Amino acid sequence: MISIFAPGINFESRISLGWRDVCAAAVVFLFFFALSIHAQISTNTAENTIVVESAPDMEILSYGKTVIVLKDAKGVLTFGADIIIEGRVEGDVAAIGGSVIQKENAFIGGDVIILGGKYRPESANPLRIEGKETVMYAGYEEELRDLTQNPSQIFSPAFSLAFVAQRVLSILFWFIVSLAFATIAPGAVSRAIARFQLSTLKVIAIGFFAFLATTIVLIGSFTVLPNYLSAIFGLMAFVLLMLAYVFGRVALHVSIGKLLQKYLLSNNNQSETLAILLGVVVWTLLLSIPYVWTLALLALFSAGIGLVLTARTPIGWKTR
Repeated sequence: MISIFAPGINFESRISLGWRDVCAAAVVFLFFFALSIHAQISTNTAENTIVVESAPDMEILSYGKTVIVLKDAKGVLTFGADIIIEGRVEGDVAAIGGSVIQKENAFIGGDVIILGGKYRPESANPLRIEGKETVMYAGYEEELRDLTQNPSQIFSPAFSLAFVAQRVLSILFWFIVSLAFATIAPGAVSRAIARFQLSTLKVIAIGFFAFLATTIVLIGSFTVLPNYLSAIFGLMAFVLLMLAYVFGRVALHVSIGKLLQKYLLSNNNQSETLAILLGVVVWTLLLSIPYVWTLALLALFSAGIGLVLTARTPIGWKTR
């Protein structure tokens, strides 16, 4: 066997040496980069805060930790924590489940958006750019904080008296809505039940993929279309999805209720009202089970959209 390399040259050692040099350089670069980052931003675990010294080109994102901007930052977004501005923030400041506190000589160059908190400037005339907006909704601050600190509770809500009261009110609300739907449009509800029972998987699959496509199109519209068009399009899609959800849930209430009546009660004790009540109770219980409620909610949305998309015009409405 003839070697194509010149004698005395170890090609493998050269390659390995080169890779070692690259790795060493990368480690040194990351080390100094980390030092520069920590010189600008520090975290105090004991006080659960993030202190920003100087980060003019950085968007600060915090989850459950209060952000204190001492000098400057490009923008700040927190979930379940407050924002304290002592220096300058050139961009937007947003807090979900927290408040925004602007100190005496602090400056905010963008909009202030607060959900579940308050905007508290310490100066009578806070330093802001004219024309920038302050959007604030002060309700549910503690609930949003707790949800941020313990996000798993959204999948497994704690059992309490308020939890039971909400479910009782939900049963009453959906019973009235379902009864009204079945009374006003019995034909539409009956046809929806028949379609769902004949091709359950087909209806759910059509609804699921339509829901997924709508979500993707909505996200794309928010990035491509102008703000006013994306807002109108998003509102229209939201209304249509909610109508499909309500219609699908009503149909499933009646369908499940009649199925339970068929197997649990005699023919003499069956009624439309009792079927609706049984269906409402069953679906409310499913939507109250930890972690299971996410799948149940997705099934309701998929079934509702699928039933709307597979609906057919009655023969009497067709033009001749």
